[in-house]
Amino acid sequence: MPETLLEQHAAALRLFGERVRTVAADQWGAPTPCTEWTVRDLVNHVTGEQLWVPPLVTDGSTVAEVGDRFAGDLLGEDPVAAWEQAAQAAHAAFAAPGALERTVQLSYGPTKGAAYCSELTADCVVHAWDLSRGIGADDRLPDGLVEFSIKEVMPYADGLAASGMYAEPLEVPPGADAQTRLLALLGRKG
Repeated sequence: MPETLLEQHAAALRLFGERVRTVAADQWGAPTPCTEWTVRDLVNHVTGEQLWVPPLVTDGSTVAEVGDRFAGDLLGEDPVAAWEQAAQAAHAAFAAPGALERTVQLSYGPTKGAAYCSELTADCVVHAWDLSRGIGADDRLPDGLVEFSIKEVMPYADGLAASGMYAEPLEVPPGADAQTRLLALLGRKG
């Protein structure tokens, strides 16, 4: 089980990447639990999140300076290659000496690189579930990544629905496993 933040981040990227590599040619337009996104839209979103990491973490750019550089279709003709390049670049940026201690200028304000990495790790884990559902793959998430994601999301779970990025949290059934609890926090029914 991954122990350090960078190991968790790498494991989340691998998990999402495994799902991306299993998308069949006729599944890119399939719906996902993210009701406004197809499989391609979802992969494009998570790829875009990774593309933001180098300019923000390595270059010290602000969101305003990056602007709309990562708007629109980022996947092109080879979505798998686009994902893999973005994931490798994001992980390399976070793994650079001092990157996790740097202050990064995000849309909601200055944030430590470690907090940004944690946020993207949890987001990648949850979107791996979304992608699994969209393509009909095994949607079980690794226990260590689920526990990591719960700890990451819990402090601000109530505000996520208000942001419009997630549905309202669902009631957690008694005796629910960790994955069900995580998904319920983010408005998803496992």
